[in-house]
Amino acid sequence: MNERIGVTILGSTGSIGVSTLDVLRRHADRFRVVALTAHRDVEGLFQQCLSCEPDYAVMADADAAEQLRDRLWVAGRPVEVLAGPGGLERVAALPEAAYVMAAIVGAAGLLPTLAAAQAGKRVLLANKEALVMAGPLFMAAVRAHGAELLPIDSEHNAVFQCLPPDFAAQNLEAGGVRRILLTGSGGPFRTTPLEQLPDVTPDQACAHPNWRMGRKISVDSATMMNKGLEVIEAHWLFAAPPERIEVVIHPQSLIHSMVEYEDGSVLAQLGNPDMRTPIAHALAWPHRLASGVAFLDFTRLGPLEFQAPDYARFPCLRLAFSALDAGGTAPAILNAANEAAVQAFLDQRIRYTEIATVVERTLERVPPHGVNTLATIFADDAQARAVAGEWIAARPSEG
Repeated sequence: MNERIGVTILGSTGSIGVSTLDVLRRHADRFRVVALTAHRDVEGLFQQCLSCEPDYAVMADADAAEQLRDRLWVAGRPVEVLAGPGGLERVAALPEAAYVMAAIVGAAGLLPTLAAAQAGKRVLLANKEALVMAGPLFMAAVRAHGAELLPIDSEHNAVFQCLPPDFAAQNLEAGGVRRILLTGSGGPFRTTPLEQLPDVTPDQACAHPNWRMGRKISVDSATMMNKGLEVIEAHWLFAAPPERIEVVIHPQSLIHSMVEYEDGSVLAQLGNPDMRTPIAHALAWPHRLASGVAFLDFTRLGPLEFQAPDYARFPCLRLAFSALDAGGTAPAILNAANEAAVQAFLDQRIRYTEIATVVERTLERVPPHGVNTLATIFADDAQARAVAGEWIAARPSEG
């Protein structure tokens, strides 16, 4: 029997990480877990260490790492526990792990994901920020170190499956591609009257009609900032000019994205809304393996709807296209302001409709720079968070 492929999961206690472990368990003869990481979820990572027996576990938070180390020692499990950004980057580059699932949410995932690319891994990319914040630097690292980059977002994975098999060796035009069509459900407020949006609650925003996700990503889906970040990600993944990327609202979430060709053909990837499908695809590529996802019954699907996005309802999507057009660190500024605004909304410090306001005001005040170094990216990220925080703090109380 062939030696099992080692896998590191960055962000193993999140929804993508949990789904990845489910797929790996179904194919324990092919894969083994080398390292697992989490932010502060000691209990979640402890239970995963008991069931998956990794060689390494990393907590981004140092106090949480100490708690995990103590619990594993009491349980008699020989897992090496690391802490902080250095620990994350170390396990991302371990020689015994050929595959790295990059599923840490937010800017915190950039450096370990970059470390995996620089180590020449097969990077299963679920962290948008690696490309949103540092697209040119990240793609250069992938090329320079011979890494394999396979998208995990359902939309980008769908596009990847619909592109020509030799796409990596050519551009869109050479492949006869006219447009990339990214689908989005429209989230929980797709039909909510606009005048009611200022009063929606965090719980309502996190109640996605089709997908089960973390709270930050759920809010991004509601505002369609998630789709805007995916537009920026698609630009770098597929070398696609912004004018060749379009967003289509598809409430059923069964068509995950489409590629339109110059001859009029449109290839679409369909499946139930379950992240185990793209995860299994990337783990097995260029082959296929069972994911555990239920198969579609086309006789029971019902009608499939498609709509153009309304920028009055989804201003964050417009802002993302604008940031992509501006170039440089503008997408990093957009992302940082959005992270600050979403957290403020989840903490009930601002209204739902003020998320876009925070992002727009921050883009107006923080000038973008060229993406030449990580230091420049992080400096503009920090400035954007500070400016967004000032606006949030100065917001008049409604008490």
